[in-house]
Formats: sequence, structure tokens, C-alpha cells
Amino acid sequence: MPFLEFIAGWISGAVGLVIGHPLDTVKVRLQTQSVYSGTFDCMVRTYKHEGFGGFFKGMSFPVLSVALSNAVSFGSYRNVLDYLTQSHRSIQPPLTAVFTAGCFSGVTQASEPNVRSPKPPIDLVKVRLQNQTDGGKYRGPVHCLAMILREDGPKGLFRGFWALALRDVPCFGLYFLPYELMCRMLSEKGKQPGTFAVLMAGGVAGVVTWACATPMDVMKARLQMSGAGGRVYDSVLHCVTVSVREEGLRVFFRGLLLNSVRAFPVNAVTFLSFEMIMRNF
Repeated sequence: MPFLEFIAGWISGAVGLVIGHPLDTVKVRLQTQSVYSGTFDCMVRTYKHEGFGGFFKGMSFPVLSVALSNAVSFGSYRNVLDYLTQSHRSIQPPLTAVFTAGCFSGVTQASEPNVRSPKPPIDLVKVRLQNQTDGGKYRGPVHCLAMILREDGPKGLFRGFWALALRDVPCFGLYFLPYELMCRMLSEKGKQPGTFAVLMAGGVAGVVTWACATPMDVMKARLQMSGAGGRVYDSVLHCVTVSVREEGLRVFFRGLLLNSVRAFPVNAVTFLSFEMIMRNF
């Protein structure tokens, strides 16, 4: 069933989102605001001024969309991998095919607007709502979308698109590669990986991927906040140049620790959910 991978990806993506969103909110604020002295300070101030609800800002809108995004990435990866190998899944695919299929899934993640990818505008709304403290100008995701359209027009919905593409395309290739490698290392030859192997492999894959993705993730978040309470940037290159000039190379690693801490459990559970659904069906 070629569509089973998409269904499994949808469910596992929703599970992973709920688990990781609180730390994602802290990460986004650290990347786009300079008022916090560190992770702990951001967490304390968020809780003090907004309560637990502050950590879940911007989650309602992307629940379905991130699930859809995960469905596309896992579904396209598995189907492209099958096409490249022309073999049964019981046979270990070449790692070059794993990487290629992963990169293709990254392309589908950050596909251009004319392919009607929902991710750029939804990710934009998520970031803006996460950065909004009490008394902000957005009343919710739909109002945020309407305000962006009114202020910037349709092109405003795709702020940070190229940074998103530069982050996702190569990093999705890396996402599935360490997962496949770890599963092979932790499983007996010829047998499906067990629960522990899937959890470890998924967690490691998430950490490796976010370690590589964080520099462009910072640029993406800043571009998405450009003109909405954040500094205005003309392009990805302009954002990189200004950020490095003002903050040094360390700017590329803002939120790296949080990304890594969040990535392990989120991706461990995501991969485990996906594999369990696939096997049960």
C-alpha cells in the first residue's frame, strides 16, 4: 500500500510535534530575541509571564500541517527508496539510495509555492506566534495569516522560504542516513530492528540532523520575524552577513543545545510510532 507510509507519517508527526513544541518555542525565542541571557532564563521568564500556555503558543495551527509535512517526508522517502532499490524492504538498501531518497523528501518538504507546499506559510505563522508575548498583535493563527497578507501580500507568506529550503533538502538526507546506520548496528542481520534499536536510531538521527540544520534554522527564524518586531533583512545572504558581523560565528549555534535535547525524544518517538504503525498494518 503506497499510501500507508503517508498515513503512518501523519500520525507519528502529530505525536512528535506535541512532545517537542514547548522546547521548540524556547528555541525560537532564543534565536530571534536578544532579551534572554540563556535557555533557563527564557524558560523562567516565559513561565512567569505566560504560564505553561506560553510554551504551547503557535501549536494549534501546525498540528495538522506538521503531521502532513511528516506524512510527505516519510511517505516520499519510503516510496522513492523502494523505487531506487527495486527490492523488498527485507533487503538492506544501499546507503547512497537512503541518502538520495532522504534528500528527495527534503525537496518535497520545502517545495516551491507553485507546488502548493503548505509548510512555508504555516512555519512562518508558528514562529510569529511563538515569539508573541501577552498583548501581541496576533489573536490567533488565522488572524496572523490575515495580517501578513494585508501587510505584505501573498509573497509575505513565504518569508524565509529559501533558508527553509537550504535547511531541509540536505538535512533530510542526513535524517534517514544515521537512522538506517544505527538500526543496522543495533539489530541482528536479517531481522527487523527492535523497539530499543528504533528509539536509539531515531533519537540519534534527530540530534545529528539538527546539529547540521541549526545554522540555517537560525537564519530562517530571523527572516520570518523580519519586519514583525524583528530586524528587517533583504535576503538569506544579507541575514547571514549582518548576523555574523554583529554577533560573530556563535550566532549560527543559537538554540543548538535545545535543538539537540528536543530532537532525541521527539524523533525517537516519531520513528517508533511510524515503525509500529507500518508493522501493525
